[in-house]
Amino acid sequence: MACRSRIVPLVRHASTAGLLRAARVTCPGPSAGILRCLTSAPTRQFRASARLGGQFTTDSYPEIKRDPRFAQITADHVTFFRGLLGKDSAIVDGVTADVAADDMEPYNGDWMRKYRGHCRLVLKPGSTEEVSQILKYCNDNLLAVVPQGGNTGLVGGSVPVFDEIVISTGRMNQIRSFDEVSGVLVVDAGVVLEVADQFLAEKGYLFPLDLGAKGSCQIGGNVSTNAGGLRLLRYGSLHGSVLGLQAVLPNGRIVDDLCTLRKNNTGYDLKQLFIGGEGTIGMITAVSIQCPQRPKAVNVAFLGADSFEKIQLAFREAKSQLSEILSAFELMDSYSQDMVHRVRQSKRPLDGEHPFYCLIETSGSNSEHDAEKLEKFLEDVMSRDIIADGVLAQDETQIKSLWSQREGITECVGHFGGTYKYDVSIPLKDLYRLVDETRERIEAAGLKGDTDEFPVVEVVGYGHMGDCNLHLNVAVRRYDKRVEEVLEPFVYEWIGKINGSISAEHGIGIAKKKYLGFSKNETMIDLMGQLKKLYDPNGIMNPYKYI
Repeated sequence: MACRSRIVPLVRHASTAGLLRAARVTCPGPSAGILRCLTSAPTRQFRASARLGGQFTTDSYPEIKRDPRFAQITADHVTFFRGLLGKDSAIVDGVTADVAADDMEPYNGDWMRKYRGHCRLVLKPGSTEEVSQILKYCNDNLLAVVPQGGNTGLVGGSVPVFDEIVISTGRMNQIRSFDEVSGVLVVDAGVVLEVADQFLAEKGYLFPLDLGAKGSCQIGGNVSTNAGGLRLLRYGSLHGSVLGLQAVLPNGRIVDDLCTLRKNNTGYDLKQLFIGGEGTIGMITAVSIQCPQRPKAVNVAFLGADSFEKIQLAFREAKSQLSEILSAFELMDSYSQDMVHRVRQSKRPLDGEHPFYCLIETSGSNSEHDAEKLEKFLEDVMSRDIIADGVLAQDETQIKSLWSQREGITECVGHFGGTYKYDVSIPLKDLYRLVDETRERIEAAGLKGDTDEFPVVEVVGYGHMGDCNLHLNVAVRRYDKRVEEVLEPFVYEWIGKINGSISAEHGIGIAKKKYLGFSKNETMIDLMGQLKKLYDPNGIMNPYKYI
């Protein structure tokens, strides 16, 4: 994408009550000529060093007891796995040998430093067949396991609790095939999301999922948690785009359903049990997925508004006026943007500050058509005082920079020590009310302040407004029981009363296990329990989690 030679902001024109004023330039580009000087930002990476430390999950959740059915791992078990996998690099063995903390801890803890297990053995199979043999042996010997991909989750779903064996998909990282006509991609579960998307970019296609953690998360984990991401508004959920998968049941039986057809109406759609199943009934080893063509024209605008009500109006107008080219509508409050600025010490996209911000992305095939539609939309929402100010990116570097204002929130909020994260779905009219009421409770309890004596730094809200998906984050200097008691079960009770969902896209894991009843009735929970017992009668798959 070519950079234009001039840059100007979206500004108010006094004589026309807020009409958009833009400088016209002849240099070609994907978007209208309206922006400020911006800087680029790298993809967020989750490094092992960021995961080290933290309290053991068994200390944080003392009510969880080790299942007495499960065997202790012995040297004989390790010998079997060594013989199966055939190379030392495929095993991290803390059972029969001393292992450096840096080698084991990345598998034992999460990147938020909130969950930490006692795993002493990590297995890294290189194929579905090896996963099958591992699980059959573990099932026969009652050895509990935890499937693990990039370990970028937020609810402790991919982290062991006790001494479960971690089965990492890191070595299963091959792109198996891609049909350049149909757009169907078949990949191993351990392929990193960004690697898959870069591969597709060379073919003119796009992976239908985009996350802030795309540089570390793996596709098998994305599917296992039914990750939603930044562009679900345009491309839908993985329940729709995943065409087939390959998985291994606890008894070692391979479920080979790597269908590459969009239409396959032949009985029960069993793959859906594994999408969002969090590895509780089997381990996904490969995925086939429908990928859309990569848009040739991408525009990104970053806008400020004076109230949440005006953000809602902007969203309604975006759906109406941008229609088929609208690919993302992201919500951010001023507190989240203050955090990004505070941590990065970078220039803000807008000169002034506003209570709420939104990032709008359009994607299409005709740059002139898309730019014209976006310009008309911006003129309309500014002339009607729905939007107070904004910037429009002019090239790919600036697009990435604007997106970093949204994608960088997670990392910046966690900068101070930790984060209590609530990924929830709420009817749009009530979406931000939960943030306000949570902040009021925290402040009333005397837990929020600017000095180290206060555990809470700030309460922020942001998320995928196009999907009614709110990320309520409480940034803390340290995890504190007093904070937890103010937050839980309040947040879940609040959501239950308005018929929301306690988990929009990150799953249940261990964090939300005891609150599942706020989103699922007894019949639904009972049916899930029956499925678990049917496929995993010994309970070895990802135990102690939500089911």
